[in-house]
Amino acid sequence: MPIRPATAADIPEIQAIYAHHVLTGTGSFEEIPPSVEEMESRFARVRDRFWPWIVSIDASGVLGYAYATQFRERSAYRFTLEDSVYVRQDQRGQGVGKALVAELLALAEAAGFRQMIAVIGDTENVGSIGLHASLGFQHVGTLRAAGLKFGRWLDVVHMQRALGVGSSVVAGADPGRVG
Repeated sequence: MPIRPATAADIPEIQAIYAHHVLTGTGSFEEIPPSVEEMESRFARVRDRFWPWIVSIDASGVLGYAYATQFRERSAYRFTLEDSVYVRQDQRGQGVGKALVAELLALAEAAGFRQMIAVIGDTENVGSIGLHASLGFQHVGTLRAAGLKFGRWLDVVHMQRALGVGSSVVAGADPGRVG
């Protein structure tokens, strides 16, 4: 399946995929789907910082998307990214998400990032947990009852994977740009 950098033209399909997950799932703790305009703003913020945002496509359009953002805003986190991945409902279980995250890992590693964190909504999200585990992510913690959605308290699973040299010290290293 072809994977390429996302473009602004992909945003309406990306928004539709995400809206479905917001309205029907617990992978995102958002409760109201963001508008196309809001998704355009989020996309611009990621691309302006040269973090990766990619899509998987075929003749039917965008099958899924993934992007990475700095794990937290403080400068000490500049080597650590958090991934997000969402797959179109009719493509789930077909390997789209795994292919996207694998490519995201490769892009982040090539740019000099050192850690990738997965923040997975809901301990029952076995698809995302399994996908990340299959790509070498390790479970590093669970926040119990951290969010309330659809009338139930949900946990948040944290998984982590080293990139490149991981936590090894390399003097003067700083992540580059992902184009």
